[in-house]
Amino acid sequence: MRHKNAGCIAVFIATTLAFGQPAKSPADLLVTGIVVTMDPDRHIYDDGAVAIGGDTILAAGPRAEIESRYATKQTLDARGKLILPGFINGHTHVPMTLFRGLHDDVTLNDWLYKYIFPAEAKNVTEEFVRWGTRLAAAEQIRSGVTTFADMYYFEDAVAEETKKAGMRGVLGETFIDFPAPDNKSEAAMLAYTEKFLQKWQGDPLIHAAPAPHSIYTCSQKTLQDAAALARKYHAPILIHLSEMKKENDDSYKNNGMSPTQYLDKIGVLGPDIVGAHCIFVDEADRKTLAQKGVGCVHNPSSNMMIASGVSPVPEMRAAGIAVGLGTDGPAGSNNDLDLMEEIDLAAKLAKIAKMSPLALNAKAVVEMATIDGARALHMEKEVGSLEKGKKADLIVISLDAPNAVPMFDIYAQIAYSLKASDVENVIIGGHAVMRDRKLLTVDEAAAIARAREYKKSIAASLGME
Repeated sequence: MRHKNAGCIAVFIATTLAFGQPAKSPADLLVTGIVVTMDPDRHIYDDGAVAIGGDTILAAGPRAEIESRYATKQTLDARGKLILPGFINGHTHVPMTLFRGLHDDVTLNDWLYKYIFPAEAKNVTEEFVRWGTRLAAAEQIRSGVTTFADMYYFEDAVAEETKKAGMRGVLGETFIDFPAPDNKSEAAMLAYTEKFLQKWQGDPLIHAAPAPHSIYTCSQKTLQDAAALARKYHAPILIHLSEMKKENDDSYKNNGMSPTQYLDKIGVLGPDIVGAHCIFVDEADRKTLAQKGVGCVHNPSSNMMIASGVSPVPEMRAAGIAVGLGTDGPAGSNNDLDLMEEIDLAAKLAKIAKMSPLALNAKAVVEMATIDGARALHMEKEVGSLEKGKKADLIVISLDAPNAVPMFDIYAQIAYSLKASDVENVIIGGHAVMRDRKLLTVDEAAAIARAREYKKSIAASLGME
C-alpha cells in the first residue's frame, strides 16, 4: 500500500540528495537528558534536549528532533539525569549568612528586636554585605537556585556580588522606620534606592526593587513612598506580609482590618507586589490578593522554626494566587538556603496541617519552586520553565546516588528523595556557574574563610567572647 504522503517524501528525498541535508540553525549549547520542562502542558522528555543560543532557550523537546534542527558548538551530555528549570528562592536576606546560628529558638518578635536588629547595627557594613552575599551565592548555586529575591541593606553591593556570581536576582533595598546600617533616615533611603533603581535598569540579571520591610516597621507614609518610587521605575515591591500573629492582631487593633486589607486601602497592593509569608490571610484576604495580582512566597522552614503559623497554601493556590517558595534568611528563621528542602517541607507541612496526604502534592511543590515561583516574582515570561524564548536558566540533577534510585515518578523523586547535593550542573543565562559540582563564579574557599573571621568579630561586638 502506497503511503499517502509518498509523493512529498519522494520530493524531499530528491531535494536532499541534490542539495544535501537541510541547513541546521546554530546553537551555542545543547543539553541532553531527561527534560522536565514545567511548560504549560508540563511536558517531560525522557530522551530530551534543550538548545541554547546566547542567554536564551531556542527550543526544548525530544533529543532526536532538537539535534536534527540545531548545529551546536558545545554539548552537555546529561543523559540519565534530570534537566529542570533553575529553582527560584522567592524570599531571603542573603548577607545574613554571616549571622547563621547567632541566636535561635526564640519568637520572631524577640529575635528581631533583642538580637538581630542590635547585631546588625553593630556589624553590618558594605564589606560585610559583600562577603555574606558571596557565601550565599555559593550555597544557593549548589542547591540549584538560579534566581532569588532578596531584602537587605546596602542592596547595591548585593546586586554587584550577585551579578559577579552570574546569578539572577530581584533585589530589594530595605525601607524601615529607624536608622538602618546603610541609611539613617527615610530621605536617605529614598535617595539611595532611587539611585539603585536607576543604576540597574535594563540589566539582564538584576531587577532592583524597593523593599518596605513590613507594616509593623514602616509608617503609612514610608509604605506609600516606597511604592510610589517602585512604580515610577516599573520595579517590583518586596514586603513581609502577614508573617506573624502579633502583626495581624496589631493591624486589627490599629487599623481595624487585616494587613492585606490595610495595604490595599492605602494603595500599596498591586500586581508588582511580592508578599513574603502570607500566613494570616483569610478568605477575604485571598480574594483581594488574587484580584490585585499579588505574588506570595511560602517559607515553610521559617514558619515552623519560629512557630509563626502555617500559610494556607492550598487555599491560596485554589484562589488563583501565584505562590512560590522561599528559604527566608539564613539566620534564626531557617539557617540555610537549601530550596530543595523547602520543596519537601512545603508538601509535608500542608499535609499535616490539613491532616490529609492530598493537601499539596509533589507536582504542586515542584511548580512552586519553578514556574509558580516565577509567577510570584512576576517573572514568568522570563524564567521558571524550559521554553523557547525564556532565559537559559537550568540545572542538571544526578540520579546516581543511593537516595535517587529507583525512580517511579519524577515529581515525587524531586520533592521527597533528591537533595541539594545531587545538583551537578547549573547554567544561568546560558553561562555555566557550576560544572560537575565545581563552582565557577564564586571563590567558595575565600567566602568560607572570611565567614569564620566574621564569627569572631560578631561575637566580640555582642560580648559573647
